[in-house]
Amino acid sequence: MTFTIIGRCQRTGRLGIGIATYSLAVGSYCPHVKHDVAALSNQAFVNPPLGPIAMDLLEEGMAPEDVLEDLKARDPLLDYRQIGIVSRFGATACWSGDNCRPYVGHEIGDRYVAMGNALAGRHVVEAIGATFRDSVDDDLDERLMKALEAGRDAGGQATADGEHMAERSAALYVAQPDMAEIIDLRVDVHNTAVEELRRAFDAYKPYVAHYLWRSLDPATLPPQDVWAAEQGLAS
Repeated sequence: MTFTIIGRCQRTGRLGIGIATYSLAVGSYCPHVKHDVAALSNQAFVNPPLGPIAMDLLEEGMAPEDVLEDLKARDPLLDYRQIGIVSRFGATACWSGDNCRPYVGHEIGDRYVAMGNALAGRHVVEAIGATFRDSVDDDLDERLMKALEAGRDAGGQATADGEHMAERSAALYVAQPDMAEIIDLRVDVHNTAVEELRRAFDAYKPYVAHYLWRSLDPATLPPQDVWAAEQGLAS
């Protein structure tokens, strides 16, 4: 009962993921992102150890498709899982197990994977993918955020009776060469988690420049409240 966008920016090579679900604290167990290695999500009837195993294999140089084959050999219940991968070079792969809750499916495109399970229909995945493609001029974090919002607006998750299921947790992660620039935001429990994630992202993003300055040149850094006032940011 999750929808996800995994992507690589063709301009910067950055990797990231956006994810939302009815379950709680999704950011703690589904997404995995490592700079210059890969971004992936291990979801549906999630088996948490598979994420770190997959990332280790990718860091060793294994192709995403081969990683999925390796996981199939390790986990006899992989038909209950959904796993999407985008590598540092933009190679993609996805597995949507037959025993995941319907609708389950994925779309693989140029440097991205859009996927989900227990969705209102195929159109949710299509909306996620289309928004990611159409926002190519935006920074990767904004593209991922917009794609999540598109999935929500297209109907998101649904019960077996077709009733909408609230997004109660969401996460956004974009790896960066400098750790001070990493986007790592989570909403663990909220009745409208995608909206709350957008609020947190819009509030946090302008401060990344200050946090990078703090890391690289602390001697010249003005106090955060002074800097924020100079930038016209709300206190």
